[in-house]
Amino acid sequence: MEEENTKAHRITQIEYEMCQPDFWSNPEKAQALIQELQDLKTEKEGGSPYDKCRAIISIYAGAGGDDAEDFASILFRMYQKLFERKGWGWHILHTHENDHGGYRNLSFEVDAKGTFGILKHEYGVHRLVRISPFNSNAKRHTSFVLVEVLPVIEKKQLEIPETDLDISFAKSSGPGGQNVNKRETAVRVVHTPTGIAVHVEGERTQNANREKAFALIEAKLVRRMEEERKETLAELSTDAGKIEWGSQIRSYVLHPYQMIKDHRTGVETAKIDDVLERGELDMFLEAPIPNDISQ
Repeated sequence: MEEENTKAHRITQIEYEMCQPDFWSNPEKAQALIQELQDLKTEKEGGSPYDKCRAIISIYAGAGGDDAEDFASILFRMYQKLFERKGWGWHILHTHENDHGGYRNLSFEVDAKGTFGILKHEYGVHRLVRISPFNSNAKRHTSFVLVEVLPVIEKKQLEIPETDLDISFAKSSGPGGQNVNKRETAVRVVHTPTGIAVHVEGERTQNANREKAFALIEAKLVRRMEEERKETLAELSTDAGKIEWGSQIRSYVLHPYQMIKDHRTGVETAKIDDVLERGELDMFLEAPIPNDISQ
């Protein structure tokens, strides 16, 4: 409540300044205040100042071994179909593929503005229940995958000292033109104070991969700061929740019955092929999240 009152006060303050005759005497300051006002109003209405940004999605296989890595590839294909339906371009930033087409982890960027606001609630643990194709006894198996959704921050939000970054280079293993496997174009960056690490190899040059890695580190740090702020507020509220490994946001049950259910909204469907094979996720993406913890 105190945070909302602070935002409301700041909105009133900026709107008062905009009414002053000398408001445009400093155009840069005026533009900055207008942007701040828009961001504050977006947040007050339940949105995020990053909702208009492009999105970076990372998928990490968790508990479940080969099944979890296969589940990561299933979700990746599901999102690809969604992007095709929406007319959104995308490109790979990094992949760590196993020897049978699954992924231990991968990251890709969605090349359309506003996609973070649409996709941000995909962030969390996804659970798959099915007869395992990797089990000779055809037993039912449960596996987990973490989907991480971050905004592509266009304007620099943080000043990160380069002394806080451990930067290393390696030969690329994916697309990137003639230089692949000849020059060290892949970039790994570790933010040493927090241990946050990223690996980017999808761009054609080392410099482009380096810039993308820096942007990804910044996005992860911004999210971490937001989570720390929410945890501080959560101490004052018994209703607050947080995403933890193993506490799934959505289940994809293929056996003994067929159902995909979002545990936050209650939205469910038995049309699993529509979701997994055709990327028809709108019912999940458009459903309001109760007590939205991402704001």
